Amino acid sequence: MADVHVRAADPGSADDAELLAAAVRRVRTYLKPWEPYRAEVYYTAEGQAARLADGGRRWFAVDEADGAVVGLLTVSGIVLGPFRSGSVGYWVDPAAGGRGVATGLLREVCRAAPEELGLHRLEACTLLDNHASQRVLAKCGFTRIGTAPRYLHIDGEWRDHHLFQRVLHDDPPPVPQAAA
Repeated sequence: MADVHVRAADPGSADDAELLAAAVRRVRTYLKPWEPYRAEVYYTAEGQAARLADGGRRWFAVDEADGAVVGLLTVSGIVLGPFRSGSVGYWVDPAAGGRGVATGLLREVCRAAPEELGLHRLEACTLLDNHASQRVLAKCGFTRIGTAPRYLHIDGEWRDHHLFQRVLHDDPPPVPQAAA
C-alpha cells in the first residue's frame, strides 16, 4: 500500500464530498452486485455530503499520485453504553485491487476504533460468495459468527450474508458520570 495513504474523512468538508462523489461514480458499475439500489443523488457531491454527515465515521484510501479516493471504509450503527460496537463496510476501486488497500483501511480502523470511537468490537457482513472480502476480514482478525438468511437487500433481492466480528479489547466501558 506504498502509493496509497489512509485518512479520516471530514464530515463537513465540501472537498471530501466531491472526492467521494467522483469515486462512487467511478466504481458504480463495479459495486452494483454488492450494493443496494441507490438514488441518483447518491452519486453527487450533495448526496455524499449528506452521507458524510449521517453520524457514521469514514476513512478514505487516497492515491498519493493524484489524490483520488480509491477506497472507503465506513463504521456505522455505532452503539455505545455496554455494547460499544459498530458495523464496518468497505469497498476498493478495482484499479487499486490486490495492493492491500482494503486490509490497510480495516487495520487502521481496528486501531482507531477503541481510541477514537470508544468501541469494544466491530462487526461486518459479506455476501456468501464474497471471498475476497472474507480474506480481508480474516487477515484483520475477524471471525465468522454465523450466517443470516435474507439479511440485506442487495442488487434488487434479499441476500444471505456471513456475519463476522472482531473483539478489539476486553477493557470495561467507562462508568457513566452522574449529571450535575
